[in-house]
Amino acid sequence: MAGMFEIAQAGDKAYFFRLTAPDGTVVAVSPLFSSIKSAAAGITAVRENAATGLIVDRSGTQRRAASRPAAVAPAALVGSGVGAS
Repeated sequence: MAGMFEIAQAGDKAYFFRLTAPDGTVVAVSPLFSSIKSAAAGITAVRENAATGLIVDRSGTQRRAASRPAAVAPAALVGSGVGAS
């Protein structure tokens, strides 16, 4: 089973979405949107861009071999905290 995007309401005229893993773990939460239509567009943007996005480790836990953060090839995104902006 794949993850699931859920659109929810936050207040009178604000909406957000969250991406949940098959086990129910919340993987990502979006910022607020002014309409359901814009929240759905945010989901579309995440779906289109997440699969091709680079993962950049800025945690500071890797050895510093270079002066810039390391970019890693695309990988499974579950648990990475990828969200829309």
